[in-house]
Amino acid sequence: MTLSIADLCDMHSADAEFQIAESIFQSFGAKPRFSGQISTTKVFEDNVIIRKLLEQKVSNRVLVIDGGGSRRCALIGADMASTACKNGWQGIIIYGCIRDSDEINKLSIGIRALHTHPLKSHKKGTGETGCTCVFAGTHFKTDHYLYADNDGIIVSKNSLT
Repeated sequence: MTLSIADLCDMHSADAEFQIAESIFQSFGAKPRFSGQISTTKVFEDNVIIRKLLEQKVSNRVLVIDGGGSRRCALIGADMASTACKNGWQGIIIYGCIRDSDEINKLSIGIRALHTHPLKSHKKGTGETGCTCVFAGTHFKTDHYLYADNDGIIVSKNSLT
């Protein structure tokens, strides 16, 4: 991604399929600017499905996780973030929490999450993938495009670069 989020907003904000996410996320990882096609999952305090997705080899993908906004446990830790890096994920958006933030901040991945929490999640395997996730005033849909930098997150049906 060569253009900043601000530049993309200036150029495309009138487009019908263009959305700007509310500024509710904290930035983690050593890659503050990232973009890619979206893959989605919806879980609640359970990260089994997330692990399975991050173990898949991908190219130019961003995982969007609707964790229900829970701040009672972490959905991603350093091990899963490292797996994501190794398998080609560009970034992860989490409507929930992470843990191991000091370790994650050394990894070459961009992560946005609500906050940190030291407790790991449950391991029941419940949730769904390929669904529309709605949070931060935005509809995140599989195969749409996501762009993130320190100024924010935007989503578009079509590629903007």
